[in-house]
Amino acid sequence: MLKDKSIASLRRRRTTLLKRLAAVDSQILRGSLIERYIRCGKPGCKCAEGPGHGPKYYLSVSYPGRRPEQDYVPQHYQKQVKQFLANYQRVKQILEEISSINRELLRRREKL
Repeated sequence: MLKDKSIASLRRRRTTLLKRLAAVDSQILRGSLIERYIRCGKPGCKCAEGPGHGPKYYLSVSYPGRRPEQDYVPQHYQKQVKQFLANYQRVKQILEEISSINRELLRRREKL
């Protein structure tokens, strides 16, 4: 709980969080990775009986008031895309914590 912490400890924590943000660099992607199996429709193809061809991966990104956009992710980029998506979630959590610290400092009428 931030209310129980000293002003100095809040500022130290904020500095630590800012350093963690810098470490992420530009390796960030927002969205979700979707796995799909596709049936080609050719008569006699093995995909008609099984789960389909795949897995094929797509990056799906939603925007308010618009349909989600999907981009194909080649197999050899899958691991990197997963890491970039995880980085986005980490950055989001760090920003939320920094915001909470700044809000607590504001409540205490301390310099931001």
